[in-house]
Amino acid sequence: MPIIFSAITPHSPILVPSIGKENLSRLKATESAMEKLEEDLRAGDPDTILVISPHGLIQQDAFTINLNPEFEANFKEFGDFTTKLRFNGDVGLAYKIRESLETKAPLQLISEPNLDYGSSIPLSLLTKKLPDVKIIPLHYCGLDLQAHFKFGQLLKREFMVSKNKVAVIASGDLSHKLSKDAPAGYSPKGKKFDKKIVDYLTKRKTAELLEIDRQLIAEAGECGLKSIVILLGILDGMNYEPKMLSYEAPFGVGYLVMNFKI
Repeated sequence: MPIIFSAITPHSPILVPSIGKENLSRLKATESAMEKLEEDLRAGDPDTILVISPHGLIQQDAFTINLNPEFEANFKEFGDFTTKLRFNGDVGLAYKIRESLETKAPLQLISEPNLDYGSSIPLSLLTKKLPDVKIIPLHYCGLDLQAHFKFGQLLKREFMVSKNKVAVIASGDLSHKLSKDAPAGYSPKGKKFDKKIVDYLTKRKTAELLEIDRQLIAEAGECGLKSIVILLGILDGMNYEPKMLSYEAPFGVGYLVMNFKI
């Protein structure tokens, strides 16, 4: 089974101790859940991690794979000027995906050595003991949820014929409008959106999730849904058990950590 691990993670900079400092204590449940994920990922000993991020280059009508032999990550934009991380890119598998999918899905390759924080934060927390793992950063696009689900299904076919043991991380936060002091302002629809997403995921109601009301999505101010939908496409037809490790929103943003046990 080439896909050995799959999970949804938040990408709050506060989870990085050098950035979060005293605020990290308000994300104890998330921090603990990420530590559990790290153990599971290390036990699976993946060759490659596909990390799906809502940040970086988001194109209107094409998915983007970042193909580079080496990647660097830093957290300067959050005031940490010392942390520097390096990752190896899986150039071979990324090329195979491009070759196979270029006539089946809108896909563009870029070569950008600097990782966006939607990729680098979960990777920094989950790969500390996996120094040799290779990564493929993927960005979703402006197409609808069905297109993202289908793209996930196409990716799955490539992973299933690959010799690599692949892990998939869907990076993304849920509603950014859960409280009066939330970064995007408050909307009562934020909590409704998060509740629906968690409910659909835990009950494996993928069809319902793909039909979720567009107005509700817009008013929730989320950034994780399309990452999640690509992951669900990859898992389509597989035997998996969704396990919610944590959900909390102390800063008005919904942080979900969920492990899909395959």
